[in-house]
Formats: sequence, structure tokens, C-alpha cells
Amino acid sequence: MPSRREMIAMSEDEMWDFIETQKSIQVCTLNKDGSPHLTVMWFAIKDKTIVLETFTKSQKIVNLKRNPQMAVLLEDGSDYNELRGVSINCEAELIDDYDTVHALHVDVVVRNQEGVTPEQAEEFTREMSKKKTVIRVRPQKVMSWDHRKLDVAY
Repeated sequence: MPSRREMIAMSEDEMWDFIETQKSIQVCTLNKDGSPHLTVMWFAIKDKTIVLETFTKSQKIVNLKRNPQMAVLLEDGSDYNELRGVSINCEAELIDDYDTVHALHVDVVVRNQEGVTPEQAEEFTREMSKKKTVIRVRPQKVMSWDHRKLDVAY
């Protein structure tokens, strides 16, 4: 008999279908003193990889340059029997190559700004991308849950 944990785990396809429906992702890095630095960001998905972009001088990037370990969380649901989520412990790959940063910045904007075309995003992110770094999420441990799979009311 499968454990409760096994019963609610998402398959790889279910996990990516869920991630695709989300707009925001919680991102946790570690400050110099070891305390967590938690924030919420928009993201894009490139080749089944989560990518984020942020200002190079941001606390997240400062933290990741010192220690590339981070965790991200996507979740939704209001009632217990609706809760779904994906938590990923990962290593951040930092990318500062302008052309790559600009292209991925466009992807993040187009995915999250309804009605913005790639051409529009390309134009208004051109200068901004010079001050940005991309974070590519490299999963080390992935945990998922979908309480809708349980045949129990709470």
C-alpha cells in the first residue's frame, strides 16, 4: 500500500503542468549570516528549466554569488483538500552574458505581462537587461504534493 506521501506526489508531467499555471515563485537564498532571504518573483520556463531575472545588485544575487544554494516554492489552494505545490532545493546557475540575459528577460516579461508582445518586451528590456542577471534553477531535490488526489474531506 502506498504511503500518504506517495499518494499525493505529482508525476513529472503533473508537476510541469502545475508549474506552467503559476505566475509567481517564492525564492529563498541565504544571507551572509545564514538567515533566509525570502522573496517572490516572476519566472519563465525554458527547456523544462525555471529561469528568473533580477538586478545584478539585488540581495538575491549577492547571496547566490557567495552561496549558490537556494530553494524555490510554487503553491496554490485555499482548503486543505485543494493544496498543491512544488518545492525545489537547488543550485543557482548565474548568467550575466548580455544576449542570454536579454533573451530570457524578454521571456519572463512576455509570460507575465498580458498583451505584451516579444517585440515590445525586447525593446523596453534592452537597456534594463544590462543591469540584470539570470538565475537558472538547477534542481537537486524536488518535492511535490497534490491533496486533490486524496479521497478525504477536511
